[in-house]
Amino acid sequence: MQLHQLELNNFRNYRCFQFELTENRLIIIGQNGVGKSNLLESVELLSSLRSHRSNRNQDLIYWDQDQACVSAMIEDDQKVSLELNRKGGRKAYKNEKLLTRQIDLIGPIRSVGFSALDLELIRGEPALRRHWLDRIVQQLEPIYSDLIGRFSRLLRQRSQLWRNLSIQSNKDQTTLLDSYDMQMALVSTRIHRRRRRILDRLLPIASSWQEHLSNGKENLNIKYLPGSKLEGEESERLWRENIERQLLEMRSEEEITGNCRVGPHRDDVKFLVNGVDARRFGSAGQQRTIVLALKLAELELIKTVYGKSPILLLDDVLAELDPKRQLLLLDAVGEKHQCLISATHLESFEGEWVQNSQLMQLDSFS
Repeated sequence: MQLHQLELNNFRNYRCFQFELTENRLIIIGQNGVGKSNLLESVELLSSLRSHRSNRNQDLIYWDQDQACVSAMIEDDQKVSLELNRKGGRKAYKNEKLLTRQIDLIGPIRSVGFSALDLELIRGEPALRRHWLDRIVQQLEPIYSDLIGRFSRLLRQRSQLWRNLSIQSNKDQTTLLDSYDMQMALVSTRIHRRRRRILDRLLPIASSWQEHLSNGKENLNIKYLPGSKLEGEESERLWRENIERQLLEMRSEEEITGNCRVGPHRDDVKFLVNGVDARRFGSAGQQRTIVLALKLAELELIKTVYGKSPILLLDDVLAELDPKRQLLLLDAVGEKHQCLISATHLESFEGEWVQNSQLMQLDSFS
């Protein structure tokens, strides 16, 4: 087990809550609204500094409090903590010591989350696929979060410049825009490279799982659709120069719309089943199988890279899968991964799963 104890203070609906994990698998049972997802979300935060449900501290702190804290005891008797402040951002601690960089909290534990929201990954908006991709890259390269932060700041600053200034009438303003474009091109190149590389590594594993889950009937292919024209072989210099040129060419249009149309914020991913676009033509069953294959591939990839299985967080997802896929998922997980799974009832689980799992019943808000 990687995770041994979890403590929540003023996090979401929990004023003060602590529990110990005694088995490798924890099943959290309770009706909707009692806080099952919040427990799993706290583990996701500690392992990645991100939540797939919200990126605002205010949403994570108990409504009448100014501060929340999530702490965990993990293997080798380490303690990791993340402090959330309504005003003043976040602070990360390892063994009670304040970390100068929050990203240094990533690494002692890693997790892969699977919730009902992920079932929108195939048919939802491109932003969902970008966020999914970024979470995987960040697990393997924690420094990637800095790249995403830098790009977001540059994009906001550049958009503000278009709103406030008349570029054509002022040479100094044009020079400032040139500077933004140079920085954006460099950061964009590094994000594009990492996203494409992770998909190249994920594809053969996900394709193998898709074939297994469909009894050999379905072949999965994944195509990266970059928001920049990435011409020629992968080269930081060539791609950076190409993106700078594209930004320059789009200035006349941007001056009218104020929207940057080049860069990783316009990336997308296409999933093909037997050569057909799964978003447009795939059945609901095929789409859910793809998501399942992607999550299992993510688990396997992280284990391959680090030699240790990540924690699997299954948030009320069995209710969204048919009985066949439920059994395939539970069988695939087996006992190889520490698993925290939430559900409204135990009927979805086989007897062996229940017998070899720790059970937690949530009846009301804590």
